[in-house]
Amino acid sequence: MAADTSRSVAKAADGETTLAGRGPSRTTARSNRGNGGAGNRGLARALATHWYAWAMTAPVVLVLGVIVGWPLVRGVYLSLTNANERNVARTIGVRHIDATYEFVGLDNYTAVLGDPVFWQRLVWTVVWTVACVSITFVLGLTLATMLNRQFRGRAAYRMALILPWAVPGFVSVFAWRFLFNRDNGILNKVLDGGGIAAVPWLDDPTWAKLSVVAVNVWLGIPFMMVALLGGLQSIPGELYEAAEMDGAGPWQRFRHITLPGLRAVSMTVILLSTIWTFNMFPVIFLLTRGGPGDSTEILVTQAFREAFIASPRDFAGSATWGVLILALLMIFALVYRRSLRKQGEVW
Repeated sequence: MAADTSRSVAKAADGETTLAGRGPSRTTARSNRGNGGAGNRGLARALATHWYAWAMTAPVVLVLGVIVGWPLVRGVYLSLTNANERNVARTIGVRHIDATYEFVGLDNYTAVLGDPVFWQRLVWTVVWTVACVSITFVLGLTLATMLNRQFRGRAAYRMALILPWAVPGFVSVFAWRFLFNRDNGILNKVLDGGGIAAVPWLDDPTWAKLSVVAVNVWLGIPFMMVALLGGLQSIPGELYEAAEMDGAGPWQRFRHITLPGLRAVSMTVILLSTIWTFNMFPVIFLLTRGGPGDSTEILVTQAFREAFIASPRDFAGSATWGVLILALLMIFALVYRRSLRKQGEVW
């Protein structure tokens, strides 16, 4: 009986060994099928549970794909070709001419980055962006701080300062163009009445640069002021009261309470203002057309010039400028985000 039992145990061990040798593959296969099934069931459950959210976001994703995604992909593709007005597909009357442009790789990028014009435009674009954002932030913060106090007529002042934001941008630019007119402009009429010679606002490179900065600041202050005013109103008043009781002066309260309290809002509006100003096409184009000469041309107006003004129109070159602008802004956003994280800000 003992022998039989030991033999049975040996057979059982043998069977387990055999199963152990063959089992993992079957078990793994079954588990893989189970995981795949679980994943499919999880996706189906998510779709069934959140179908309303998917239905609401699908049109937005579709529209963004058509309006943003497709032009972006098309632009990147054109930047790798030699497409221009003469070799793209076009229809003249009843005759259709097929496209004959070719793939040239990174030749366009090499040509643009090796052209001094690109670096001239980049330097002025950076100067223009830094100047506009800095002045707009300082003035917006100053006005927001003033309007955050209680005084008579505060609502009227707020409406008056927000007014430039309500007026369409092109209307404001044309109004400023009239003001800057050398012969009949109101500004030079006022200066002439004071015995000061007329200023060539839009005819001199230096004055033209100052003029476009002034107009862009005028258009940007309302947004900056409203955003910072909202941030100021979110700071608890008890902090100021406690600081005042401790003997802190106005500057100390501003430095140690207001600025830290506005950090999150400030970082966001500075980022948005930088991106908007870097790509601020209407102010430059409508006010100076990039002139006098090309002194006020920025990167986006140069890209427009390549695609719509140059002869023949260089679609590949314009697309290359556009892709480089996008790359520069993405690099800036990544560096900016990293610097915020180092300061403990979550963005």
